[in-house]
Amino acid sequence: MSTAVPPQQNRQAPASPPASANKAAAGAGGGKLARLAILLSGRGSNMLALVRATQTGVLKDLAEVAVVFSNRPDAPGLALAAAHGCPVAALPSRGRPRETFDAEAAALLQQYEPDFVVLAGYMRILSSAFIQPFAGRILNIHPADTHQHQGLHAYEWAFDNQLTETKITVHLVDEGLDTGPILAQQPVSLHGAATLAEVERRGLAVEHELYPRTLASLIKNGKMMN
Repeated sequence: MSTAVPPQQNRQAPASPPASANKAAAGAGGGKLARLAILLSGRGSNMLALVRATQTGVLKDLAEVAVVFSNRPDAPGLALAAAHGCPVAALPSRGRPRETFDAEAAALLQQYEPDFVVLAGYMRILSSAFIQPFAGRILNIHPADTHQHQGLHAYEWAFDNQLTETKITVHLVDEGLDTGPILAQQPVSLHGAATLAEVERRGLAVEHELYPRTLASLIKNGKMMN
């Protein structure tokens, strides 16, 4: 392919040794904590909700953050993750063939031995080169009912269509666009939401609670939620 692999200096190395160099921490019951690789492209509000949940919330004694990864080395969420003590890593995707980048990103993440790959505002459509190594273990949160709206701008869609309610969806990721099996949904009332900013505020409040709770249930039950 015509686009070369970025040179090593363009790649942000892991901030701490990968999982193979460390034993995983144990949970309250003596079991292994689930290792999370959290992926983002922007500010990282869902990432922060997940990190806090592992520290003091519903994921405490259930999960740990193995790495926060971005396809944008300048993503604000990386600095935020580092400030909260999380290992961070980045690999620039701009200008690279999708499958070539995805294969390299998957290889980098595999060094951390994640049990779950958790998409938290990761603005890329994943190819099979990324999905296959983590099949059945990739989660995404989507700010709409995935049966009604797929892809970007879901809050704008709800606002423009003057919906009185939307749904936040947590689902497994397959090779379609927001077509994977649904793990959990929660409605968001939009009554009286006169601006797009208010729609987003209400939706994000639900996202930040539903995502950690769904992941906690998945870890505890070892199966998909209904």
